[in-house]
Amino acid sequence: MNIDGIISISGKPGLFKVISQSTNRIIIEDIETGKRKPAFATSKVISLADITIFGHEDDLTLGDVFQKIHDKEGGKESKSHKTESEELRDYFETIWEEYNDQEVKDHDIKKIFQWYNLMAKHNMFE
Repeated sequence: MNIDGIISISGKPGLFKVISQSTNRIIIEDIETGKRKPAFATSKVISLADITIFGHEDDLTLGDVFQKIHDKEGGKESKSHKTESEELRDYFETIWEEYNDQEVKDHDIKKIFQWYNLMAKHNMFE
């Protein structure tokens, strides 16, 4: 699954699409509102395409994990990130049995479901 150009910015809720870049800032579009604004070089920007989830044998990119959730859910939204941590972990294990449950923390799993659901809600997987 291609999630290039989708970013998270530390301290700002939600996800953003990168619209354009210059030397000291990027223009982003909020996925929820569609509003565009600048993000400056001082912001801590994380590209979703650069995130890897630890597995026991092989690691998976976040895009691959999203694909597994997408396949299981038929493209629809999944469990809420507000679900109890243990229930989310159990459900995540049905999606990917080989994830490293020692390295992947509860907040990581919550963030995966939060981001997946946000993208599914706005039909970003089509």
